[in-house]
Amino acid sequence: MLQLADIESAAERLQGQVLNTPCVESRTLSQMTGAQVFLKFENLQFTASFKERGALNKLVQLTPEERARGVIAMSAGNHAQGVAFHAQRLGIRAVIVMPRFTPGVKVARTRGFGAEVVLHGDTLDAASTHARELAAAQGLSFVHPFDDEAVMAGQGTLALEMLAQQPTLDALVVPIGGGGLISGVATAAKALKPGIRVVGVQTLRFPGAVNAVTGSQHPRGDSTIAEGIAVSAPGALCLPVIRERVDDLLLVDEGDVEHAIVALLEIEKTLAEGAGATALAALLRHPEGFAGQRVGLVLSGGNIDPMLLAAIIGRGMVRSGRLARVVVSSRDVPGSLARITALVAEGGANVQEIHHQRAFTLLAAQHVEVELVLQTRDADHVQELLAQLNAQGLQARLLA
Repeated sequence: MLQLADIESAAERLQGQVLNTPCVESRTLSQMTGAQVFLKFENLQFTASFKERGALNKLVQLTPEERARGVIAMSAGNHAQGVAFHAQRLGIRAVIVMPRFTPGVKVARTRGFGAEVVLHGDTLDAASTHARELAAAQGLSFVHPFDDEAVMAGQGTLALEMLAQQPTLDALVVPIGGGGLISGVATAAKALKPGIRVVGVQTLRFPGAVNAVTGSQHPRGDSTIAEGIAVSAPGALCLPVIRERVDDLLLVDEGDVEHAIVALLEIEKTLAEGAGATALAALLRHPEGFAGQRVGLVLSGGNIDPMLLAAIIGRGMVRSGRLARVVVSSRDVPGSLARITALVAEGGANVQEIHHQRAFTLLAAQHVEVELVLQTRDADHVQELLAQLNAQGLQARLLA
């Protein structure tokens, strides 16, 4: 089983080749959660993910013959970029098999690092099978995204950095996909500080590690915005480490992850992808389990499709009451629309969209429905606006 010495050796190999990312306190998140929160900004790596640690530790240990033949990996994106970038640096041919659903930004960046990208299958499992076939056919060394001790050891180097920077941490919260990251982190953390608590996080749609460790039978979904940890089951090498060295496993839903992404953008001015935000999502969903503790959260990556990010931000604005869809009914006479918009302006809201509806309504003739999308301060402000409109003899209601 993976040991601290493996991770310390990996740290020596990686010295100067990956970023020693900051692990600093977020005072605002601490106030929000009741814990003292420290963020490990792995989204600041050159490839915007912790994955390059494990990939590089594997690559530098290849024999000259293996380097000459090249490597192959399967990944939804972050492992792909880590392998591609460091293979390019080391002059090694890299073939990357990616599922067809992989966000375009990750495909483009992987190709940008000089890798040969093969899009195959709709799941990581299908991509993995195809990568194994290509490895055998072309004599390529397979660089597994998590189920490899060299990869696990490389990922664990971030825990050495966290505890060097913040030695008094009480708990570490870490995303789990296949388990390579948390295996390395838990191994290093428990060896250096046996009393520290290591908590893993998965999404409700991909609870493979939770099911494997606890014997639960949570159903698996088809997709998640945390696609970086959308793995059906933990690796064979990872599972024994998780069972022995991880103290607790938590599940979060899609809304939790969206909330965490928006919170990190607004509060820390940092971009986390879905998988990268799950540690904060768990803390926000289960604050009672961390109250009063010094908690380190691993922000594992920041590669996210811009269109998905735009949708998440918009939905976050709706949840917080800063974007509201309101319908106002009134008599259809000259000046009625001007009166409605004037009342909205007096109430301190800004009209983002407006739709004047006459035909598709159940209202009596000579009446109109005006649907407005408003920029507001918060949910209380929305209710104030509705009250003001209704007080003026209009019929105003909030649309979900």
